[in-house]
Order: sequence, then structure tokens, then C-alpha cells
Amino acid sequence: MTIDPTDHHGRPGDPCAMVIFGASGDLTKRKLIPALYNLAKDGLLAKEFALIGFARNDMRSDEFRAKLTSEIREFATTTVDEDLWHWFSERIYYVAGEFGDPAAFQRLKQQLAVVEREHGTKGNCFYYLATAPGFFAPLVQQLGCAGLMKEDNGWRRVIIEKPFGRDYDTALKLNREIREVLKEKQIYRIDHYLGKETVQNIMVFRFSNGIFEPIWNRRYIDHIQITVAETVGVETRGGYYETAGTLRDMVPNHIFQLISLTAMEPPISFDADVVRDEQAKILKAIPPMAPEDVLTRTVRGQYGESVNGTERMAGYRHEQDVSPTSRTETYIALKLFIENWRWADVPFYVRTGKRLPKRSTEIAIQFKRAPFLLFRKTAVGELTPNRLVLHLQPDEGISLSFGAKIPGPTVRIGGVQMDFQYKDYFGTTPSTGYERLLYDCMLGDATLFQRSDMVETAWSVVAPIQDVWDALPPRKFPNYEAGSWGPAEADEMLARDNRQWSSGE
Repeated sequence: MTIDPTDHHGRPGDPCAMVIFGASGDLTKRKLIPALYNLAKDGLLAKEFALIGFARNDMRSDEFRAKLTSEIREFATTTVDEDLWHWFSERIYYVAGEFGDPAAFQRLKQQLAVVEREHGTKGNCFYYLATAPGFFAPLVQQLGCAGLMKEDNGWRRVIIEKPFGRDYDTALKLNREIREVLKEKQIYRIDHYLGKETVQNIMVFRFSNGIFEPIWNRRYIDHIQITVAETVGVETRGGYYETAGTLRDMVPNHIFQLISLTAMEPPISFDADVVRDEQAKILKAIPPMAPEDVLTRTVRGQYGESVNGTERMAGYRHEQDVSPTSRTETYIALKLFIENWRWADVPFYVRTGKRLPKRSTEIAIQFKRAPFLLFRKTAVGELTPNRLVLHLQPDEGISLSFGAKIPGPTVRIGGVQMDFQYKDYFGTTPSTGYERLLYDCMLGDATLFQRSDMVETAWSVVAPIQDVWDALPPRKFPNYEAGSWGPAEADEMLARDNRQWSSGE
């Protein structure tokens, strides 16, 4: 059976205006505008919608429309329908101004009044902060001072991009500053990773299939591995990466979201706070490491140059805007535990890095090995444990490995791989990964957005690792070749537990 991917049962988002701060940047043209166009194409964007770009560049609304019209043809994920784009572009406006200029926010207020009158947005508005993190709190404060967060005549929401802080203290400070202006229900801390269809499907897979949930615990599962591998280097983001590194960039958000969705208890409903309550419980059950644990249960790496045939890959220290003596990590591996009844003593191994051999995000659940007693007097040498792998990207699907008897007069076992790919059953819908998140914000559904306690708890787990790594500079960087599976220490960390990584062979 195949499903028509265009058969949507969701209602259009609420009538609203969207304001993008930093509207002249890459995120707007590469992700946000194509995502909004896809929502319009799927009938999920309200007819009473308007878009206002806000940036420093001196432009008029007609110039901004022309700019986006040129860019959508380059970055759209599907063929652009000229009539639909014409309808969309008529709803695009622009306000030029500095982020710290109160007068610019008064001009924005006037423009919002115009679009409400002309397009019927009903006073509803959400602001997308597609800016450098240093502007998050000042922008929210300016919105508050201008009266642009008052919900007297409709709802008001703010989407805040990552990174949400650099460590526990800065995340706490940022939360405190924005909550001086906003209520928690108005704050949508975005992690675009959760816009991916298969990440959302983790909950559906776990909680809609009765054969898996009964064995989803320490009694049957030996360990869980999460791999987020990228083939690219830092590209043009060297300046940002020098201040962030892989630990900050990936773990408190992407990685911990995947862990919490994989390990959480069944929520009693799909209500946003009910789901996030269960995720928060998992994060709070991850004990921060003692300093001595950091030395044995964490690995950091930095890629060096390599040559594969005629292809030469530069090392991290030779990338644009990177220090030639940089100590920034481009790879991390962690061994974590969740101290609750379901997961006690089950290790969660995590690795993520740049310049690895293939692009792959997967969650591998390895079950405990079956008893060998029955096979002692057969040709079977050992039993291979079953493994369930959720493939999140680039080829979304699920695979299950198990043993089966090889035909013949003797008892021999061969490994069998059962594979399911979403595209074969449900087709594919081209997307940027932002469609679901923007749509949910328009509906007021915060399920896939991080709550303040989740952010703060995640940083509290990362904090001891940051402290030890800051105090003890890496002994050897670079310590893995570009195009390899990372430093040997990551393999050794699992080998000490008589285990190995599930992919990368």
C-alpha cells in the first residue's frame, strides 16, 4: 500500500504575520522562504498570511520581493508555481533598521498594522530571530518596549534559533532575560533537527507498535548508540565553529533531543507540555559526570588533512577563519547513563563529528544476546545479538537484523537484514526540515520546541565536560584523518566494554 504524500489532513495555520529578524541572511533564503512556499503549496498556510523582513540593509518592500523572487528559484525544494509565488510575494514587506533602534521597531509596529488591515492577520504575529545569538535578548527587549508582545488582540510568539547559550550560566541568563518580557508559552526555542520527519516518527514507531514497547527497557536492551556523522567540514562556518565546537553545537540540542525521544516514557497525550514533561524527566535522569569520568567516558577529536587518491581534504586548522593552532574539537564521543528504572545500567554511546566517511544519522538499539545453551553441539560458533536501527538521514528507514537457519543438513545460522524505507511506502515530500516547525508555531503547538527546563538541564549535563576539557587542553590535535571514522580513542572506549560501533565498518 502506498500513501499519497500530498493528502494532508491538517488545517491551515492560523491567520498571522511572520517577522524575520536578519531577513537578508542565508537562513531566510535557503530554508525559511522555501519552507513557507512549501506550506502554501500544501494548503497549510493561511490565506490571511503576511511576511515582514527586518534587517539593516537599506531596501524597500518591492526590492525585498524581487530579491526573494530571484532566490526562491535557486533554493526551492520543488518546481516553483508562478501563480502561487505571485500570491505569496504580494504578502511580502520589508522594514529597514538597526536592532537597537527603538524608532525602527515603531516602524515595524506601523507595518504590522498595515498588514493586519490589508491581509486580515487578526493581530496574530510570530517573530523569527534568524540572527547571531548576541541579539536574542536585546531583540526580545526591544519587542517588549515597543509593545509588540502584547496579546490584547491576538497571539504573539518568538522563535529563537540555536545556540541557546554557550554553557549553563549563559543559558540561564538568556532564559532569565527573555522571560522578563515573554511568557514561557510565547517562547519557541527551535531545533531544526526535530523538523525531520523520521525524528518525529520515533514516538510513532515506539508507541503505536505493541511488539516493541514491552522490550524497550534494560531487561532486553544491552546498549544504545546514536551516531550523527557528517562528511563535510566546517566550510564557511570556521569563525562560528572556533567559538562553539562540536560539543556545544550538537550535544545540548540535537543529541539530547534524540536521547530523550528514544528513552522517554509514554506520554498520556500528544499535548506539548505532556510530551516535554517526559523528555525533561529523561534529561534530569542523566547524571553529570565526575571529573574522573570525563577522562574515561568522553573522547574529543579534530580532523587533519588527508589524501584519498587524487582528492585532498584540508585539515580543520587550514579551514577559512580557523586558527592554525586551534584546539577546537570537530568530533566527540560520549558514554552516558540514564538513572531511572527503565534504563539503569544501559549505556548510551553517542558520537558526532565532521569529515567522517559518510553522512548518516542513526539510532541503533542492540538487544541482549540470547542464551547459547541450545547450540553448544552444533556448528554455530556464537549468536549475534539482534539490532534495530532507526535511520534518520539521509535514507530514512528502519532495519532489523536477526539470525535464521541456513538451508542444509546441519544447524548453521546466517544473519538476515530486514529493511524498510519510508520512500518506498509513503513516497517523499521535498522539504527543508523547517515546514513542520513553522506550521506548529502558527498553530501554537510547542511539542517539538525546547522548554526552558530542558535547555538548562541539558547544559548542566554538558558543563562538567566543558570544565575538564577547558582545564586540560587536548594532548594531540589533529588526531583523526579527514574521511576516517574519528580518533582511535572512540573505538577503544567501546572496546573496553567489549562492544563496537554499529556502523562505520
